[in-house]
Amino acid sequence: MNQPDPRRWRLLGLLAVAQFMLILDVTVVAIALPNIETDLHLQRETLTWVVSAYTLMFGGLMLLGGRAADLFGSRRVVLVGLAVFTLASLVTGLANGPEVLLGGRVAQGIGAAMLSPAALSVVTKTFDGEERNKALGIWSAMGGGGSAIGVLLGGLLTAGPGWQWVFYINLPIGLVVFVVLFRMLPAGTPGERQGRLDVPGALLVTAGTGTAIYALINAGDRGWLSVATLGTLAGALVLYGVFAWVQRTVRSPLMDLRILARRSVASGTLMLLIATALMISMFFLGSFYLQHFKQYGALRTGLLFLPVAIAAIVGAHLAGQFVGKAGARPIAIAIAGFLLTAIGVAAPALWDGAAVVVTGMAVGTIGLGAAFVASSTTTFAQVAHHEAGLASGILSTFHEFGASLGVAVVSSVAAASLAGTVTTGFTRGFTFAAVTAAVAAALTLIVVPSFEPSGETAHVH
Repeated sequence: MNQPDPRRWRLLGLLAVAQFMLILDVTVVAIALPNIETDLHLQRETLTWVVSAYTLMFGGLMLLGGRAADLFGSRRVVLVGLAVFTLASLVTGLANGPEVLLGGRVAQGIGAAMLSPAALSVVTKTFDGEERNKALGIWSAMGGGGSAIGVLLGGLLTAGPGWQWVFYINLPIGLVVFVVLFRMLPAGTPGERQGRLDVPGALLVTAGTGTAIYALINAGDRGWLSVATLGTLAGALVLYGVFAWVQRTVRSPLMDLRILARRSVASGTLMLLIATALMISMFFLGSFYLQHFKQYGALRTGLLFLPVAIAAIVGAHLAGQFVGKAGARPIAIAIAGFLLTAIGVAAPALWDGAAVVVTGMAVGTIGLGAAFVASSTTTFAQVAHHEAGLASGILSTFHEFGASLGVAVVSSVAAASLAGTVTTGFTRGFTFAAVTAAVAAALTLIVVPSFEPSGETAHVH
């Protein structure tokens, strides 16, 4: 195309709105969880799956969705993914029991795994040069914006028309975006790359992570060192082993595992997984603390969470400035970020009170925002231009798996408070998060290579 399409920025806006819905559906649900628990009489384990089922399917099938976009055309996969996500949102909102609720969340995750990488593929093909960098910057900003607005919107909807509307809100937006995208999206050329879908690989990595999540969620009742917990975790490792074997033997593997053998990629994705797990853990604990223990309403909780979510954006912005202008090394930013998180989360572990919890989480998320930037920069330090798409997909997969694993672990650690009125579970949960952040800082010092920033950025999701 010699002349750029004048509608390209409008197309970017529509795709960004679609992406915004996918990110929103993680944090918007965090505020609604206590009300969902009460209305549907859910057990702690089931309630945890409301978050984990979505992020598990989103992360586990994301690389498969990207591959499908390459084989069948981005336009087709974007529209199918958006349709699945929108319809699943209706089903989830109509749920009157755990089976339909979790089934809807699984379907939402499948739709998101198709839509997100296919939409990003459209963006990268629509823009070139500096325009592409600007477009990808807007795309990446939707992640932070979705998290921040999600907590406020979750409070507004739950306190107003009810928790069902945290899902129903996707219907009018999804339908309008679908109709306009149906007319605007270029037809594209399916089959631009040869190969086939590695469905077994996608199912194996999703099953392995799902098995690990199941073990971690139930460890709160069965015991962390029980035969059932350790046996289930061993089963997850077996599934991961089979996945690795399949990736080496199939003609068109889901991912080239050799890229994970690079120290920068392995350490960067590990940092992102831990940072995401800590972020979701704080949101989960804070929501139940304020609503169950402090008896605050959903709207008040959402308003209190807004500065916490914005703090992550501030931390990411400051870290980006240090990397881009001051030339700070990502390893130093990561260590400082995790240490700041440990200090912040230690406050609610030591002292009680809503102000302490909110302030501690805000300080902690500033550190995590910095850790997100450091992890992305580290991951891309030794990635060639033609590998950027694969690296971005792996980074996004670890992001979603981190959310799934984080909420599973903290749910078991804080089980006593989630199921009752005592604060011991919250204390344990925040203590565990603080220790994990401190360990992450030490681990970063050991495993992350020290290098000068290259200016390359990642676009998670």
